[in-house]
Amino acid sequence: MRLLLDLGNTRLKWWALDAGRRLGEGAVAWAEPVAERLAAAWAGLPEPEAVFGASVVDSERERLVDAQVRRCGGGAIVWVRSPAEACGVRSAYADPSRLGVDRFLAMVAAHADGRSPCVLVGVGTALTLDALRGDGRHLGGLIAPGPQLMQHSLLGATVQVRPERPGEVAALADNTADAVASGCWGACVALVERFAVQVEPMLGAGSTLLFGGGDAPLLRELVARPGELVVDGVLRGLAVWSGTALPPVVAD
Repeated sequence: MRLLLDLGNTRLKWWALDAGRRLGEGAVAWAEPVAERLAAAWAGLPEPEAVFGASVVDSERERLVDAQVRRCGGGAIVWVRSPAEACGVRSAYADPSRLGVDRFLAMVAAHADGRSPCVLVGVGTALTLDALRGDGRHLGGLIAPGPQLMQHSLLGATVQVRPERPGEVAALADNTADAVASGCWGACVALVERFAVQVEPMLGAGSTLLFGGGDAPLLRELVARPGELVVDGVLRGLAVWSGTALPPVVAD
């Protein structure tokens, strides 16, 4: 059994795989008691023969997870760092190590699943955009605040903007709560659509939009261009990178 770990900004997600069969999966938010939740979730699993992790968090949280893996009978986590080229994907970054490993692995998964050329849209704490050609060449991308972070930043930097409830997205808002939500989500929509138009000539015919991350479902609905919702792209990419047999694609 192999244990795969995706340490994101908001939560940790994991898969336990054996020959392409998913023995278990789960997620725990960093605001929760992580060690206790993982211990309970992994109690019934076989001891992992290998553990692979992708992390965009600090070393303290990596050490916390590594310690819990060892307590559950696993060895040291093999942390994946973004390379210049791997699994058929070639990074556009002059310093490949500076490309977020979550972005690199999402491209690895898309390429392995036969979905390139594509634009990958990661919708979480940050909004990330990456253009990937059919031959696996990464053309580059953009990073912006995600829709939720954008709203929190606006509320934290203003005095008068203090909505009493979470807003809803509307074409024309008639109250502050909806105006804030609509403006921030609309800004993300506009960036995605603009980026897709700009890179389309470089990607060629047949390119698709792939949406992943916690806030991906709503953004996909708001974007006018058709796109697919991809679940667990980072974990799928981690499985490819580690030579682990993949479970079937989960997409919508």
